[in-house]
Amino acid sequence: MLTIVAALALPAPVQDAQAAIEAALADSAAGWSAGDMARFLAIYADDAVFVTKNGLVRGKAAIAARYDKSYGADASKRGALSFRILGARAVDTTYRMLWAEWQLAYPDGRSDKGVTSLLFEKQARGWKVIADHSS
Repeated sequence: MLTIVAALALPAPVQDAQAAIEAALADSAAGWSAGDMARFLAIYADDAVFVTKNGLVRGKAAIAARYDKSYGADASKRGALSFRILGARAVDTTYRMLWAEWQLAYPDGRSDKGVTSLLFEKQARGWKVIADHSS
């Protein structure tokens, strides 16, 4: 008698993409927490779009300026950033969606949290965020 077992795991390329994206997100959070904005922003494509309640912020440089304005230039007061992955979906082999909860833990004991929707594109330099909607 032949028994066929169906694997419920994701195909290897999908797992590899997800692992790479999660590693990039973890490194970005570590950059924020260390006060290294270049490392934090490395996850963004140069032409990324950030969606805010006031409209669109276009480009990595403008996104960096928005973070400086919103959180201040003093990295020691920005807090430690972490993410909890809520879900992910492959759009195709080049694009992936990821939903996560973000949390900031500030040195004074306060915390803040929200959710984010990130659209990643596979580029020559790895998976990069091309669209970010965080609230």
